Amino acid sequence: MGDVLAGSNAVWEFDADAVLIRYERGMRNSKLLQTLARRRLPYAALSGVELAPWRRGTVVLRALPRQGADPLMVAARGQLKEISDPYRLVLPAERELLAEYYAEQLLSAITAAGGGADAGPAPRHLVEAPSAPLSFKAYDGKASFDGETVSFRWFWTGASTAKWKAGDQHFPVSELSGVDWRSPEMLGGHLRLLPRDGDGRGAGNPDDDPATVVFGLGYGLVHESLPLAAAVVAAIQRTARTRPAPDRDSYSRAADVEDMSG
Repeated sequence: MGDVLAGSNAVWEFDADAVLIRYERGMRNSKLLQTLARRRLPYAALSGVELAPWRRGTVVLRALPRQGADPLMVAARGQLKEISDPYRLVLPAERELLAEYYAEQLLSAITAAGGGADAGPAPRHLVEAPSAPLSFKAYDGKASFDGETVSFRWFWTGASTAKWKAGDQHFPVSELSGVDWRSPEMLGGHLRLLPRDGDGRGAGNPDDDPATVVFGLGYGLVHESLPLAAAVVAAIQRTARTRPAPDRDSYSRAADVEDMSG
């Protein structure tokens, strides 16, 4: 399409195969979106589009992401406030007809790209995650991610005795199955890493779990902790996709041994 549509929170540019978004800065705009700065949403990563009235004489044009297409939304799990939704474009109500036109054009582009309501969940992440290195301060420690390993370094002022005894933690993404991000704007906010081996970590009280950093007032803010969580989610999938498939012959040999021993 090649056109540009500017709103109060972002500018959307409609490219040949994606919506290119630049988020506006300003005190009234989301810190998360300002941190993200720019995003590229392939049409194939979208399931549809909505247009609805909002507050103070505005309308909102919203692209709908396909399930599993965006690691940021996978990590957020529906916990973002409207103002922090990276798929929304806020426009003056007098531009509603123009927004309707772009909604129709966008829906056509989504369908042509293989997205849409009938496309189902995405087979893999189609939207890029924030890039490492990333870090933030939680209440009980500092979390950092270099692209391959998540590290937790405990603060003596906030970490529990259990975490001090466990020591600073380092988690290669190859050993993780996912993350559990709970917004700091909700009670019990934290970032918990979920292991692949199922050894019992990733459960219980977050204060005592060495695979978890807990949030607090001014700690683990959304615009700091969610980008890191999304980057880890993307790295876990990327690592899983490049992991060698199991050796079928070895399984067959093992089954033959079991048959003979039986």
